Amino acid sequence: MHARMNHPVMVLPEAMNVLQSLGNLTKQGLPEKLLELVHLRASQINGCSVCVDMHPKIARKLGETDERLFAVSAWRDAPYFTEAERAALALTEAVTRLADREDPVTDAIWNEAAKHFDERELATLILSIAVINVWNRLNATIKMPVGVWKVG
Repeated sequence: MHARMNHPVMVLPEAMNVLQSLGNLTKQGLPEKLLELVHLRASQINGCSVCVDMHPKIARKLGETDERLFAVSAWRDAPYFTEAERAALALTEAVTRLADREDPVTDAIWNEAAKHFDERELATLILSIAVINVWNRLNATIKMPVGVWKVG
């Protein structure tokens, strides 16, 4: 498989710098394993094969288990996640699927997330969800093949 074009962040390197800076900013204040679960779930929804391949590898390096990684797509029915992780995954799904409902982020979803995360943590979580959605959309649009981005 080949991408349709050079990756936009390679064509416009300033974009890479901005996205990496924002991504690094979102790694402050929340557990990285939680963020990797969030990134994986958004990537599954968006059908981004690059990120569905990459984020479990990163999560494993952080100590995440295969059992939990395999269950992310069915987190509601899996016993492996904390209430805070469930709230983050629900928020991830809502933010990623904005057009699926009249009220995409319901009060119930928001209130549950707010029970587990303070305002700074919520800001970090929302920005992290937004950033992974940008990467997903870039990769899916140009049909970026799996394996091009290497996990360090």
